[in-house]
Amino acid sequence: MPNYKQNLGHWGETVAADFLIQKGYQVLHRNERTAFGEIDLVARQDRVTVFVEVKTRTSLNYGYPEESITRQKRHHMIQAALAYLGDHPELAGDWRLDVIAIQGRKGGPPPEIVHYENAVNS
Repeated sequence: MPNYKQNLGHWGETVAADFLIQKGYQVLHRNERTAFGEIDLVARQDRVTVFVEVKTRTSLNYGYPEESITRQKRHHMIQAALAYLGDHPELAGDWRLDVIAIQGRKGGPPPEIVHYENAVNS
């Protein structure tokens, strides 16, 4: 049975996916697993493959959502993206790593969404 954090994360990923779709992105995969960790969202914007890390918080008691991305997490994000691209040669070409930070909760007022494009450099 999923716990509170898993439910919050799933909700945040759904909010992020809907946000990207509204901005004209094509969401290809959710929760894609690689040997280096999970990729929350894989999307395409024109000819660019976009790997998205989604961070969701209900309050700022522990800081902004994006502040939870450590140097080690950034390294894993890069390695996971490279592994994914190795398994999907049809997506060869430009790619980037984005972060979507969400503050809110299901059933509450509309969440605050901040999209950091090219947030992690390879």
